[in-house]
Amino acid sequence: MQTILEVLESRLHAALTTAGIEVPEGFPVKVVAAADLRHGDYQANTAMALAKRLKMNPRELAAKLVEAFEAEDVADLDIAGPGFINFTIKPEAWSRKAGELVGDARLGVSEVADPKTIVVDFSAPNVAKPMHVGHIRSTIIGDSLTRISRFLGHKVITDNHIGDWGTQFGMVIYGWKNLLDEPALEADPLQELLRIYRAVNALCKEDEAIKDLCRDELVKLQGGDTENFAIWQRCVEVSKVGLNKIYDRLDVNFDHWLGESYYNNELAPLVKALADEGLARESDGALCIFSGETLPPKQDPFKEKRDGEWSDLPMIVRKKDGGFNYATTDIATVDYRLDQWQADKIWYVVDARQGLHFRQLFDVAERRGCSAELEHVSFGTILGKDGKPLKTRDGDLPQLADVLDDAIKASRAVLDEKSNDLSEVEKEELAKVVGIGSVKFTELSHNRASDYIFDLEKMVALQGDTAPYLQYSSVRVSSIFRKLEEEVELDAEGVKVTEEGEINLVRTLSKFGEVLPTVLDDLKPNILSAYLLDLAKAFHSFFEACPVLKSEGDVRKTRLVLCAVTGRILKQGLGLLGIQVPERM
Repeated sequence: MQTILEVLESRLHAALTTAGIEVPEGFPVKVVAAADLRHGDYQANTAMALAKRLKMNPRELAAKLVEAFEAEDVADLDIAGPGFINFTIKPEAWSRKAGELVGDARLGVSEVADPKTIVVDFSAPNVAKPMHVGHIRSTIIGDSLTRISRFLGHKVITDNHIGDWGTQFGMVIYGWKNLLDEPALEADPLQELLRIYRAVNALCKEDEAIKDLCRDELVKLQGGDTENFAIWQRCVEVSKVGLNKIYDRLDVNFDHWLGESYYNNELAPLVKALADEGLARESDGALCIFSGETLPPKQDPFKEKRDGEWSDLPMIVRKKDGGFNYATTDIATVDYRLDQWQADKIWYVVDARQGLHFRQLFDVAERRGCSAELEHVSFGTILGKDGKPLKTRDGDLPQLADVLDDAIKASRAVLDEKSNDLSEVEKEELAKVVGIGSVKFTELSHNRASDYIFDLEKMVALQGDTAPYLQYSSVRVSSIFRKLEEEVELDAEGVKVTEEGEINLVRTLSKFGEVLPTVLDDLKPNILSAYLLDLAKAFHSFFEACPVLKSEGDVRKTRLVLCAVTGRILKQGLGLLGIQVPERM
């Protein structure tokens, strides 16, 4: 199904041809939704941009386009300012669009014409440690981008690239052998592993001999010692059990869990290949990759300014002691994703503070002939109400499980106050849906590049730009249909919008197919979040101005069609954000 925006763009292209105006190759002929409805429903600045290229008067060019434009379904074509073309859509066209949407399983969203294989690398916690609040952004953003990409028709492969190999395992293995509480491990594996890690870390600070013993345990692990390898395997297994408890609560799934350890056997051959390719060379006993010297120093990730001079900032791929690091592993991971999955795109949903690492990684991949488009989907920091990074009273990052528990408790308090007709069991289940939905929507309603303040009271409120507001809007639609005394055939027959509230609602409904694909332009789910809020507001305005159940005939059917499509888009849109919609609130 073509969107109205696509129809207008197509006709604008045709008008250029009819008017005999030659468009430079690659020139974008774009129509956008009008920012101010007083000037129409859509607008185009094509005449202004093209006139500059063709050295013409923009208003004269706009007049030629308006004259040549096929104006079916357009009530008014208006030229504004220096050459904006404004389009006002006829009510008949909106009526037809409402009828199309009610019969469309995809609600006006077309699948992409050229689907890609996209690998999404997100969440990626460390083994033997519980997830903390810092994992919220990667996990939730990555999951929503996965859902949206799949809905648009892309083949998506998700990979939880967990940190399951590293220096911390020396301390974990020492603690396992000397401090482990098996019953506690069975009850809550991540908390017990965290406890022994912290205990050993404290011992290392007090006693250098303990630190040496931990280092010995790590060397034994890396050397393939049977006992230590078995302990490491058990750590990974029980950690996955603990991590999956969180993922189950969040309704997040992965196709693969290929952690750092998966690539161990590939690292030595990779480093040899990097040296043979001339990309890596020895420096102070380490093997490093230096600048390709093709970029200006300011843009070169392998350069930094020290004391007013540009100096080398190499990527180490083999340390002085012969060990490898996560940079080496990440290069091997790119190779694997290209060779095994034939990835067209690889998205790394990782904290903005890792920006330099990814700039270097992508530069190396490009120099090695990487065919995929690599993107660092970076994000900012979650702040407390004091405007500082969110921490516990002890100065630690809050654990993700605790954050979810607190959100559910806050939701339950609101439900106890507002939902007296629900049973205790219903309130308990609803609090989970609303609480976790609130955490997700708060994350996804912000531009991912921005920091945001974590405020539970605002997050779970039924009013404002929140998940509960959207969930309640969906429930309100459902309640309309529960009150119907008879079954109504919801199809395009007889659908006719005339009232401003009806027109505004169908105008907003029709934009779902226009807005959703743009989420992937900059990989920003907040675009979808903002649309859903606009839709809920349009529905509530419609509901107040246009009685549904008290109306009759085709008017009643039309309004029920608008309600039905609203409910379906709210549910679909929230689902693409990973947020569930309850039947009652």
